[in-house]
Amino acid sequence: MRDDSIFQTLKESASNNRNIRGILRHHHYDIATIIRILDALLVGGLLWLIAAIYGIPWEAHYSFATALTMGLFFIIAQSNDLYRSRRGASLHHESVRLWIAWLSVILVLLFIAYATQTSADYSRGVILIWFVVTPIVLTIWRGGLHYVLGGLREHGFNTRRVAIVGARELGADFARTILGAPWMGLLPVGFYDDRKPAGARPLVNEPVKVIGDLNTLVNHARTGKIDSIYITLPMRAEERIKNLLAQLSDTTVSVHLVPDFFIYNLMNASWSNLGDLPIVSIYETPFFGVDGWIKRLEDIVISSMILFVIAIPMVLIAIGVKLSSPGPVVFKQYRYGLRGNRIEVWKFRTMTACENGDDVTQAKRHDYRITPFGSFLRRTSLDELPQFINVLQGRMSIVGPRPHAVVHNEQYRKLISGYMLRHKVKPGITGLAQVNGWRGETDTLDKMKKRVEFDLAYIRNWSLFLDIKIIFMTLLKGFSGKNAY
Repeated sequence: MRDDSIFQTLKESASNNRNIRGILRHHHYDIATIIRILDALLVGGLLWLIAAIYGIPWEAHYSFATALTMGLFFIIAQSNDLYRSRRGASLHHESVRLWIAWLSVILVLLFIAYATQTSADYSRGVILIWFVVTPIVLTIWRGGLHYVLGGLREHGFNTRRVAIVGARELGADFARTILGAPWMGLLPVGFYDDRKPAGARPLVNEPVKVIGDLNTLVNHARTGKIDSIYITLPMRAEERIKNLLAQLSDTTVSVHLVPDFFIYNLMNASWSNLGDLPIVSIYETPFFGVDGWIKRLEDIVISSMILFVIAIPMVLIAIGVKLSSPGPVVFKQYRYGLRGNRIEVWKFRTMTACENGDDVTQAKRHDYRITPFGSFLRRTSLDELPQFINVLQGRMSIVGPRPHAVVHNEQYRKLISGYMLRHKVKPGITGLAQVNGWRGETDTLDKMKKRVEFDLAYIRNWSLFLDIKIIFMTLLKGFSGKNAY
């Protein structure tokens, strides 16, 4: 039988590490308990170590604070799913959960210290260093654990035999994903489907083959040949999924549903609940909760620092604009901001015209409306400096999709699918599109599509690190270029 040969191959490949693999698999909960204990020991041990370095006597109230913190961290981390097994989870997401848990612990400790008026009993320097160092050390320890476990799985230890339901495009994509990430420790044994393989990419050349129908799947699940099942059937196959789940409920195998949301252009999709009903967000902003605070703090700190540095150059530029041609120093133009609301964006005036109506013509190379001094400002992007005031006001962000004139928004939203999704975040002074060369005039539809593609990629993949990377790339190459005129 074809499927028996596959199972035999898997069995033979694990023959050299059966003992270790068995230990890791059957003692999963013991390992999770050990990780919890090590986390707690790190939290308490770091406080003791920092106090010892600073020569602070270890008294009873420090022991009480240590025990309280260890208990709080255990409870909060547990409620934040920090100890749930997530083979496919990224280290970034796990680190975010860890930092949120530790921040919650800090807030509780500060509240208790304030309510009991005991803050004076502790060394402020020691506690402050402890607050800062602990999440860094925990992140390093968790990162090392993440890579060690990934390495063990990649070498065949602690693996899981995975069955894929659905021999179509989504199933093939899923198989390629787990085959391309051996650190997850997921071994696809084959596809199970009642239908013949079909779709845009047939399974002829796939390394994983169709080995049976759904009845065969249920039999293999009952006999323990499979550890996990991933259902990749289309959402319209509701009845088939329900029937399959009913049969699998008579087994102990883990079952997961992989919705065919690949047909949609997802943006920060996430599961949540509305009452007792599960819902999934298709289009959403990345700046909810802590991420929103981080983004706003980033904008306030960086824009304040930059405005302090550029205050005198801005005065000199304002004088140059005033002397170069008649008209206002600052040109204010309406753009679409967050949620598509109109905002005023400030720039140093570089043209003799101040168009802000329903007929705005993009600047072109050798545009007669651009003043000589304005041409210099545009080439070096110095005309954008007043927008740091917009950032401080909260209308814009340092990094984000560049704002377009209102008339251009109305034009391109009809021509480019997903164009208005750019406005799920605040517009930025610089962005992923700009540092990748898509700035300046968009005289063709393809150029604008490419810019929008980068803008949406930024929103989907936002992180503080990405913002910092874009800012440095802008400093290195983004202030001038062949398309800046």
